[in-house]
Amino acid sequence: MVSRKVTIQNARGIHVRPAGVIVASVQGYSGTIEISTKQGKRASLQSILSLLSLGLASGDEIILAVNGPEEEKICSDLVTLLARNFDFPCS
Repeated sequence: MVSRKVTIQNARGIHVRPAGVIVASVQGYSGTIEISTKQGKRASLQSILSLLSLGLASGDEIILAVNGPEEEKICSDLVTLLARNFDFPCS
């Protein structure tokens, strides 16, 4: 298992559009990908509803954990994606 700390950078947090991009990026991954917040909330990154249920806002710090094939690469790619400042407006 590989884990990394990530700070959400998107000005409007992780709303529907960025969540869709993030979840689509790991579609079909055979391992598990989970994020957790400082408040102890946990969610699967392979489910858009699970991700949205966290209500992640700009500046929130999360822990990303990847367990499975190519976990280093998947984790690195997701850190970049989760820390991205998406340029589309909030839905």
